[in-house]
Amino acid sequence: MTAETTGVRLDCDGPVATVTLCRPDVLNAQTPAMWRAMRDFSRDLPGDVRVVVVRGEGRAFSAGLDLAVAGASGPGSFAELSTLPEQECADRIAEFQQGFTWLHRPDVISVAAVQGHAIGAGFQLALACDLRVLAEDAKLSMAEVTLGLVPDLAGTKRLVELVGYSRALEMCATGRRLAAAEADRLGLATLVVPPAELDGAVRDLTAGLLSANRDAVVEIKALLAGAAGRTHAEQQRAEREAQTRRLRDLAGRGE
Repeated sequence: MTAETTGVRLDCDGPVATVTLCRPDVLNAQTPAMWRAMRDFSRDLPGDVRVVVVRGEGRAFSAGLDLAVAGASGPGSFAELSTLPEQECADRIAEFQQGFTWLHRPDVISVAAVQGHAIGAGFQLALACDLRVLAEDAKLSMAEVTLGLVPDLAGTKRLVELVGYSRALEMCATGRRLAAAEADRLGLATLVVPPAELDGAVRDLTAGLLSANRDAVVEIKALLAGAAGRTHAEQQRAEREAQTRRLRDLAGRGE
């Protein structure tokens, strides 16, 4: 499958991989074919990749679900999914989710470069990344409710972790749009920059991430990612164990 047929491509340049949504004529609206292709990218990723940048061509990151596909009658459409047995429908959605959840992988740091609209599935794709660099013209919305649907691409837990339950509920239940400045205040943005500076800011952030020891960064990501589910004592134990591994590795005594 090519980028022309799936609408998304993977480019690798040493330790940096770039996932590009390449349907600018429809504001990078997403389809099940794109989600399957993104799922497969995880399997194709070279072992030396440390940073994955996710971006959209043109003036938008992603306007969300492609309603022309979802509203039709073919594969991946609402009509088809609604006819499936409940478990089969849920299993199909689980496949779609895999196009997003691999961006949580412990061995890479993922960065979303967001300009223009990041709506619905576009917002969830940005949430799937570890870090988000927003252009000042970015508009974010969890708009599934406007279609009578729920966010189902692994975005709800990430949103609650970032902004808390009550704000996440308000955003998901209303589907309203957030400007970049509000997203920044709520903790959804790592950086907010003028649109002309988005690419440069992502390059600088990527360079900073690559300047550090890879194994140390992997350990740090694991410590922070698991912190919310641990008690203070458990987190302190995890820190001790991680540091012991680092000390032994740096001394040439690692396994």
